[in-house]
Amino acid sequence: MITAAAVIRQTDRALRPVARMQAEHFAMQTTNEIIADTVAAYIDGSQCTYDDFAAILYDENGRASSVETLPSGINRVQSDLTRLINNQLENGMSSPSYIPIGSLTDSYMLAGKGPRLKIRVCPAREASVKLVSSFDSAGMNQTRHRITAVIHVSLTSSLPLYSFDTEADFEFLIAENIIVGSVPFS
Repeated sequence: MITAAAVIRQTDRALRPVARMQAEHFAMQTTNEIIADTVAAYIDGSQCTYDDFAAILYDENGRASSVETLPSGINRVQSDLTRLINNQLENGMSSPSYIPIGSLTDSYMLAGKGPRLKIRVCPAREASVKLVSSFDSAGMNQTRHRITAVIHVSLTSSLPLYSFDTEADFEFLIAENIIVGSVPFS
């Protein structure tokens, strides 16, 4: 004879992986939209250029000899983006979304059917923003200097009876420059 506890355990084992997948998908989709919109608005509004983050130093012959980063520009953008993203995550995730119970069954026939459960996503901790500088080859005697914003977010998504933690990293190009060196003679 099957007991009620056994039915509950079996139902939980069947629902939990699908509920996790649905909740994490919703959390990632919502977070991605909020962060992308916030970064795009910031970049459009601030009109940052490469010169706000780095200065190319030249030798006595006029050739590029080094790149000096400018901490004031880097720190300003990091702090502004961190503040804006955290504010937008706090405000943008206050409204819940809903998922039909049939979508939690992992059955194609029941997907999108049945009463709806509320999904809520909350920032678990503050988002962190780090500007990363990288150099790579861009061709013969050319070096590409890229400055990207790497945003790390920890989230908690919850459904009735379940709660799942998710972490995500997002990367956005902030500035880029090609540094051209002299071409050696053969």
